[in-house]
Amino acid sequence: MIKALFTSLLLFVISPLVLAQGDPIAGKSLTTTCAACHGQDGNSTINLFPKLAGQQENYLLKQLQDIQSGKRVVPQMTGQLNALTQQDLSDIAAYFAHQTIKIGKAKPDLVEQGEQLFRFGDPSRAIPACSACHGPAGRGINSARYPALNGQFATYTASQLRAFQQGLRHNDPNNEMQSIAQKLNNRQIDAVSSYLAGLKAR
Repeated sequence: MIKALFTSLLLFVISPLVLAQGDPIAGKSLTTTCAACHGQDGNSTINLFPKLAGQQENYLLKQLQDIQSGKRVVPQMTGQLNALTQQDLSDIAAYFAHQTIKIGKAKPDLVEQGEQLFRFGDPSRAIPACSACHGPAGRGINSARYPALNGQFATYTASQLRAFQQGLRHNDPNNEMQSIAQKLNNRQIDAVSSYLAGLKAR
């Protein structure tokens, strides 16, 4: 009993999620190399790379930790985080979380279907509404580590949905996104990704 309690307390102390809150000012000084792909303020101009500006801090920290540990494989990030401490990662996550994302535009012909999926899902295929976890404005939920989706490049969002679908990405809690993505067809992926690109936070 005492041993189990000690183990639980030890895990709590060393858990990355209970590090001191990230410092966005310190984080800015650590993002020099990030700017080449993600933009100085986290607004990438290259749709192969995600916009990090305005991303939920806890979600972004988890992704940085997963990439550093190898749990999430991103070839372009290989070795980029190796020398960083957990506090460094927290500071970087805090910096980008404090930036403002630049919203893109959705394709007019995909808006209706994309909004339908985002707000209501597709009951006929047992697909839940994206807004159920990511919020009505696509801003995500920091406490649950659900990411912000609004304003993200459609190309990037679609690529991640397909990566989940094909099992190439599997660092989502309880395989939630893998399960959902496997039910989406290509048209649905393109539609919801496009819709999210133009979704403004309210």
